[in-house]
Amino acid sequence: MLTWPIIVIAFIVLYLLNAIKVLREYERGVIFRLGRVLSKPKGPGLILVFPPIDRMVRVSLRIVVMDIPPQDVITKDNVSVKVNAVVYFRVMDPQKAILEVQDFLFATSQLAQTTLRSVLGEVELDELLSEREKLNAQLQEIIDKHSDPWGIKVQLVEMKHVDLPENMVRAIAKQAEAERERRAKVIHADGEFLAADKLTKAAEIISTNPQALQLRFLGTLTEIATEKNSTIIFPLPIDLMKAFMHKKDKTE
Repeated sequence: MLTWPIIVIAFIVLYLLNAIKVLREYERGVIFRLGRVLSKPKGPGLILVFPPIDRMVRVSLRIVVMDIPPQDVITKDNVSVKVNAVVYFRVMDPQKAILEVQDFLFATSQLAQTTLRSVLGEVELDELLSEREKLNAQLQEIIDKHSDPWGIKVQLVEMKHVDLPENMVRAIAKQAEAERERRAKVIHADGEFLAADKLTKAAEIISTNPQALQLRFLGTLTEIATEKNSTIIFPLPIDLMKAFMHKKDKTE
C-alpha cells in the first residue's frame, strides 16, 4: 500500500527536476505556454519550464559571423564579377527573432545575398574596387533596416574578395602601367621646366656680369681636369691679355 505514494512522489520529483533549465549569460529563453508566448524572455540563470504545457526556444545573444557565398554580380558597366562577403550581426530582441520570422539565420543570409547583388549591380567596376568602405557602409545600412523588424542588429558588413575575369585583370594591369608611365613623364617634364627656368635666370645674371661668366668657365675647366687623360685647349680671355699688353707698353 505504501508503494503508490512513493511512486507518485518520485514521479513529481523527476518532473520538477526535468522542469529545471539553466540558461547561460548569453542565452535567453522564449517560453510558449499552451501555444502563447509569455510576456518576456526568460534568463539568464535558473528557470522552470513545465512540459508539456511549456515549450522553450533558446536564443543566443552573441554576435553571429555569417559568411556570404560568392555571388555573381553584373556591374553597371556590364562587367561580370564574383563577390563574397561576411556579415556580423546579433539578436537584440529574442521574442521578435522567433515570432516574426521562421528562421532568422536563414532569412538574414538570404537578405544579405540579395542586397549584395542589387547594391553592387548599381555601381561601376572602378567604384567597386576603390570605394569598398562606402559600399560596405551602404550594405550594412540596407540589411540592418530590413532585418530590424526581426529584432536583429547588423553591426558590420565586409566584402572579402572580388574575383575578376582574366581579361579584366590584364586590362587593369595595362591601365595601371599606363598611369605610372604618365606620372613619370609628368614628373620628368616638371623637372625639365624647373631646370630651364633656373638656367634662364642664371643666363640673365651672367649676361649682366662678365666676371661671373669667367668664373663659371674656370670652374668648368677644373671639373674637366679631374680626368687624368684629358687634354684641354682653350683660348685666353682678351680682357686678361689686355692687362699684360698694357704693362709691356709701359716698360718699353
